Amino acid sequence: MTIRLRRKLLAWAPLVLLAALILGLFLRPSGTALERIQARGELVVVTRPSLTTVYGDENGSTGMEYELARGFAERLGVELRLVEADDLATVQKLLLAGKADFAAAGLVITEQRRQQLRLTTPYQKVDTLVMYRLGEPRPNTLVDLDGKSVAVVSGSSNADLLEQARAAQPELKLDVYTGTNVEQTLARVEEGEADYALINSNDYAIHRGLFPDLAAGFTIGADQGLAWAFAPGSDGSLYQAAQRYLTQQNAIGATEQLAKRFYGHVERFDLYSARSFIRHLDDRLPDYTNAFRDAAEDAGFDWRLLAAVAYQESLWDAGAISPTGVQGLMMLTNQTAREMGVTDRTDPGQSIHAGAAYLRKLHDRMPERIAEPDRTWLALAAYNVGFGHLEDARVLTQKQGGDPDRWQDVKQRLPMLAKPAYAGQLRYGPARGGQAVAYVRHVRGYYDLLVWAENSERHRPTLVATAE
Repeated sequence: MTIRLRRKLLAWAPLVLLAALILGLFLRPSGTALERIQARGELVVVTRPSLTTVYGDENGSTGMEYELARGFAERLGVELRLVEADDLATVQKLLLAGKADFAAAGLVITEQRRQQLRLTTPYQKVDTLVMYRLGEPRPNTLVDLDGKSVAVVSGSSNADLLEQARAAQPELKLDVYTGTNVEQTLARVEEGEADYALINSNDYAIHRGLFPDLAAGFTIGADQGLAWAFAPGSDGSLYQAAQRYLTQQNAIGATEQLAKRFYGHVERFDLYSARSFIRHLDDRLPDYTNAFRDAAEDAGFDWRLLAAVAYQESLWDAGAISPTGVQGLMMLTNQTAREMGVTDRTDPGQSIHAGAAYLRKLHDRMPERIAEPDRTWLALAAYNVGFGHLEDARVLTQKQGGDPDRWQDVKQRLPMLAKPAYAGQLRYGPARGGQAVAYVRHVRGYYDLLVWAENSERHRPTLVATAE
């Protein structure tokens, strides 16, 4: 190579290097799926709104799927955006069309879905239950379904299970009714349009209080996993991150705690209580809903929480009187009524507004460090047993190494207020603290039912109409 040629090459080298860098910028891959999501700052999840996936309460969106997806988005450092679909078929269609990063819609792991989608490790196990009307013969096996009509959600794993059962037993003759959601499916059975329905056990847990005349007959599919679904063909980075997240959440018990939070009410109501609640929801609550809404706006509470308190106190009976002399919808004592300026405890408007204001007063007396929802549960306990007695329970909690600002810890000590062994440690004397624990549990249960009722197709028209 001549000296002149070497000099020319050296002169051109910076330009060649610059051209290579520019070309590299255009040809460089856009990054992994996970990197693209983190770059745009948003995780898009397609779901089917329901009481087991995502619905609204006093704090906005909630639900088992929502809380898990929100936690995953927080782990990635991005915002969560939901894309809502009306049915399971649309969920899968939107996912495969690239309209969402993954689907979180209460999807049961099935062989067919494994072939079409990339499914994560299960975060929850459910059974498929055969539902029937109380008063009718209880089904115990598939043979009992012969010649009957069965309702299922269209496109669900339960619809697949039913088809598999029919294929395995060709002599099984069934009339199959399909609906777009669990409520439609259960309503068919309740109203006598179908003899039986197939639903998942988590759906039964939430809908049990709204359909008290239905019960589970037998299990047709046990321990089926619920999973998130990803479109096949992606680089797998987001899928692997979701796998790690769900595995960790399972390992630390976070998914189990979420399940208890959303489905732990199953044993809260007996049949009589549930039936009474649904009946009163339709024939008593509409008379007072506007008053609850007005009082809630003034006091800064969810109106459904106030309604739940009133139901626990009086079953929404404005003329209720207890053996101890408390009266009205919110069962105010004479002392509390005077303190809150009530002239007639049986007047629904006065009772509701005074009860809401008194609960706000107790809520505000709590130390500022106590966060929600513990702050509200503690205030409810004080509403029932008295603020001083609640403070005694909180002091006992701290002495015994518990957290006095956490309802889960305090409720374990409240029953001790009635035990003679602790009398010397109580500044405000003995009290029926165990009753306060049951009180808060019942109010929380009624509140859950009111939230679910307002999110349901069957009761929403009544509840919304009263607000107009």
